[in-house]
Amino acid sequence: MQVVNIAAYKFVSIPDPVLWLPVLKERCFNLGLKGTVILAEEGINLFLAGSRASIDAFLDYLRHDTVFENRFSNLEVKESLSARQPFKRMVVRKAKEIITMRHPMIKPELRRAPSVAPFKLKKWIEQGHDDEGREILLLDTRNRFEVDIGTFENALELEIDKFSEFPAAFEKNVPAEAKEKTIVSFCTGGIRCEKAVLYLEEQGLPHVYQLEGGILRYFEEVGGAYWQGECFVFDERMALKPSLESSNNEFVRKDDGNPQVKQAN
Repeated sequence: MQVVNIAAYKFVSIPDPVLWLPVLKERCFNLGLKGTVILAEEGINLFLAGSRASIDAFLDYLRHDTVFENRFSNLEVKESLSARQPFKRMVVRKAKEIITMRHPMIKPELRRAPSVAPFKLKKWIEQGHDDEGREILLLDTRNRFEVDIGTFENALELEIDKFSEFPAAFEKNVPAEAKEKTIVSFCTGGIRCEKAVLYLEEQGLPHVYQLEGGILRYFEEVGGAYWQGECFVFDERMALKPSLESSNNEFVRKDDGNPQVKQAN
């Protein structure tokens, strides 16, 4: 049986996330799902895997059950398939942020960041500029070990070890002239690059976008055009090819505990 893997997030105001933890945990358990669901006052972030029937039932519940008051009715999901269950257990928990930035003035639950669709980004990369003629800067908002496994050609990386380092790293590593370009931030599923764009707007940058749906949506709609390597994912598959199939690479842990591709002898 193929296992369906989904990743989704939504920034939306949740006044008291603790109230929803038991009902979500019970539903996931009853459906035999494994993975992680994170709730915070700013929204929901989830990675789940299970049978097609169970995944569809959970999404129907999340999008339509009255307990959630239509907060997740338009939840968008990135999907891939695997031959086995990539998660060991089911975790449902509350957090201060669904992705930790530690920059309280950024409130994506109040306003979405501007975005560019995968096909349009591919067009911009091909022609070397956006629709108004500005040069493109692709900004990788992920951790350095993720970048090592794969990223866009000529993308700027900030060499961070966790996303909360992003604001300081951007100011330190991005030259002033780059800030006049059209900046497109990207990450695995969209959640980090959405917060990143709101931060860049706060700094007064006029032409900034997130890649809509992140790398996984780009793979789904465009494939591997202008991408080098694979995309790290936070489960036992470790990485996905642009085809959204599990990596054939073997991974080992570095001294800092982060994974890297095992080099052939």
